[in-house]
Amino acid sequence: MLEAWSYARDADGRRAEIEIDSKGSKTMSAVKNEKQNRRRVFDVRLEKYYEELKDLYMGLYNDEEAFEYFIRMLKKSYRERKQSLREMDIRRADNPDMHHSNDMVGMMLYTENFAGDLKGVKDRLDYFKECGIKYVHLMPLLDSPEDSARSDGGYAVSDFRKVRPDLGTMEDLEKLAGSCHRRGIRVCLDFVMNHTSEDHEWAKAAREGDPLAQSRYYFYDDWDIPSAFEQTMPQVFPETAPGNFTFFEDMGKIVMTTFYPFQWDLNYCNPMVFNDMTDNMLYLANRGIDIVRLDAVPYIWKELGTKCRNLPQVHTLVRIMNIACRVVCPGVLLLGEVVMEPSKVLPYFGTEERPECDMLYNVTTMASIWHSMATRDVRLLVHQLRQIEYVPSNCIFQNYLRCHDDIGWGLDYDFLGLFGATEAPHKKYLNDWFTGKWQGSPSRGELYNDSEWMQDARLCGTTASLCGIETALKEGDEEALDRAIAADVMLHALILTLRGIPVFYSGDEIGMLNDYGYSDDPGRQADSRNIHRGKMDWEHAEERHDTSTPMGKLFGEIQKLVNTRKTNEIFHSDAHVYPVNTGDNRVLGMEREYGGKKMLAVFNFSPEFVDTEIETVGRIEPYGFRWLFGIGRD
Repeated sequence: MLEAWSYARDADGRRAEIEIDSKGSKTMSAVKNEKQNRRRVFDVRLEKYYEELKDLYMGLYNDEEAFEYFIRMLKKSYRERKQSLREMDIRRADNPDMHHSNDMVGMMLYTENFAGDLKGVKDRLDYFKECGIKYVHLMPLLDSPEDSARSDGGYAVSDFRKVRPDLGTMEDLEKLAGSCHRRGIRVCLDFVMNHTSEDHEWAKAAREGDPLAQSRYYFYDDWDIPSAFEQTMPQVFPETAPGNFTFFEDMGKIVMTTFYPFQWDLNYCNPMVFNDMTDNMLYLANRGIDIVRLDAVPYIWKELGTKCRNLPQVHTLVRIMNIACRVVCPGVLLLGEVVMEPSKVLPYFGTEERPECDMLYNVTTMASIWHSMATRDVRLLVHQLRQIEYVPSNCIFQNYLRCHDDIGWGLDYDFLGLFGATEAPHKKYLNDWFTGKWQGSPSRGELYNDSEWMQDARLCGTTASLCGIETALKEGDEEALDRAIAADVMLHALILTLRGIPVFYSGDEIGMLNDYGYSDDPGRQADSRNIHRGKMDWEHAEERHDTSTPMGKLFGEIQKLVNTRKTNEIFHSDAHVYPVNTGDNRVLGMEREYGGKKMLAVFNFSPEFVDTEIETVGRIEPYGFRWLFGIGRD
């Protein structure tokens, strides 16, 4: 006897009835209907994109059998998606722009440094809530070589379907994702696309002579083709890993290794590689991952006679991956790691009709912010913000002060040349300033990949240490400490003001300082980026509520900013954000417009009081900022 009904949306958004018996179990007919509804949902989604999908796939590979396999793989991935995740897809379909909301604030962290393992992160979810975090980016945690010298911080993946044993299991990851979802938190995970570890099963089989496995990579018997590639292919790490190919004596073969010799580049000209890697991506999505970070995506297609970066085929592949998500798991978003100038970054959004990445890093703005700190001049930052002022509404940037990586000085030197700056000396000045070599600089950082002949070193350090908090504490200078805290807060206010999603690096919210202990650790000392990847000091973090301490002051001020942003719709990511003139090159002015409302924000990049030409602002304090709601500069 049937006593109840359950409802689920079908592919057209209508509610489909499912029969429930008196014991709360589904009847056989209900199960059959549910399966039919699931198939119908998949079929309708696929039909919407099928013609475009086939055109793109066949235009790239011209392989009917491979395409049919790809479609079967999508269907399998959809069947394996849990009901709870399907229901979440439906809720997100009803609100597709929820990641644009003004309460969306992110945090990136290394699991081992933040809480030891995945269970430890799960136990710390209340901390995210306290910080106002709605989006957590877990840095690479898939299985990689135990030898830290060959793990590259987790970017040399040995198994895309296994978590590093010291961090937990795939079940632990699923449980963490589920707990995050119940709290309204989205989970992001890195998906390393360009290469695998040499310990991956494909690489092991290739090493043993399996020709099918070797076809997944770029294998050569002599240096003719590799030498031809090298003519136009830039080097990623010319000092630490020179060249783009490695000769392996045990095989008598040459392999393309763009990043490091233990990371073998995948050959995406082979449709088998693309099919299996997309399958791996969807597997992670089906574990509850909401945002997939496509690592090093510009590098994935290689072609002789080119730089092997940003080729048209890359955009085709990313568009196909976007479609795969829309068919299998429409609640999942793609975050592209494109660490390049705006002209190279923006195309990865695709178009409103044919989107590629849902989110991208605002890397040039990040570098320009730190440039403004060292020069006390915001003209380059204003110039950069104007370049991205009119991006389409589907384009969402992630705004950040720093991440796990270094800060590179890929700035607009043609623009800086208008003011007499030349690239190499200017980069040296910036690095000297932030490493404290420049007289009067309170910053304390270290260089990464320092190349004397390339003159292109990059910068490492925590936000607090780069702002001068470390120096002020060491010298016991209270006045300097107040300035440094003000600078740190001002910079966080700025990334909360920019259009897009602000993302903090774990520890910055409590002013963690550089971890110089990395240099005494044999497993970490070779990579200076470990200076800003220190372990979260939870005992020290207990002081975050004591506003008499530097940590408490910083934490309290940042939380006020996050809460203000959360309660004001003017911070919605679809707002129009643009720079305005303040009358002084030391002070950045910005306006936001959304829903008929306006907001004016100003930021002083100088350790001095500055008089602006904006009547409603007037004088602004050293490293001060103002958020003025309901005010614009007409």
